[in-house]
Amino acid sequence: MSFEISEDFLDRLKSQDQDAFAQLVQQHHRQMIHVARGIIGDAQAEEVVQEAWVSIYRNLTKFEGRSSLKTWMFTIVSNGAKTRLRKESRQVSMADVEGTLSGVPEDLFNPEGGWSKPPPKWDINTPDQLLEEDQLQECIEKTAAGLPEQQRAVFVLREVEQQSLNEVRNMLDLSDSNVRVLLHRARVKLMQVIDRYQETGIC
Repeated sequence: MSFEISEDFLDRLKSQDQDAFAQLVQQHHRQMIHVARGIIGDAQAEEVVQEAWVSIYRNLTKFEGRSSLKTWMFTIVSNGAKTRLRKESRQVSMADVEGTLSGVPEDLFNPEGGWSKPPPKWDINTPDQLLEEDQLQECIEKTAAGLPEQQRAVFVLREVEQQSLNEVRNMLDLSDSNVRVLLHRARVKLMQVIDRYQETGIC
């Protein structure tokens, strides 16, 4: 069920109505954790989001509606995560988003960032295969967590949170081409892991 921000609800938020703000937090906290986690990693995501909520609460009276409330909030949390990332000097080298991918088919993804040809579905007919799928999911999550920060951020926002490429670009302050390359690299890495797992059973 979608969460509609009505004018009345927005007015309540701007007047710092506690119940309205609690409802906002309940609706969007999980998504904001995903955004922060994608940029800064698991360890500090919760702290970054808590700081973002404080900033949001303090600045709601200044919200002018030039973007959607959700975009405004996600920008605050992504900026907070990026600021912390810079302070820790863990920024990704631009080599991570430049250059070409050798040995990778160029037509795997369409211009919108979607699959041109989705990977084939597995046939899962036995308990052993179901267990194997759970193990593969753990392997994928482990691999995604180990991606370079900006690759992980783009992948989580696009594939987990289903944000548009334009929203991802704005949240992470990247160019359109960099977002596409980062997403492409993350997907290729995960495809390689999946292929290896299917062939060897090893993550």
